[in-house]
Amino acid sequence: MTTATATAEPTRARAVLSNEDFKLLQEACLFYLKAHEDDPISSKYSALYHRLGSAIRR
Repeated sequence: MTTATATAEPTRARAVLSNEDFKLLQEACLFYLKAHEDDPISSKYSALYHRLGSAIRR
């Protein structure tokens, strides 16, 4: 006796963040960068700021 197993297709992934969320996060990064220009971690925030900008344009 063979048993057929039905394979359900995975549901489509939904976006977690909207374009407006990306813009808000980018503004928050910019605010941080202006307030903490001399902080060593600011380079990471700068990179995040630019990545968020490229995500908005997609």
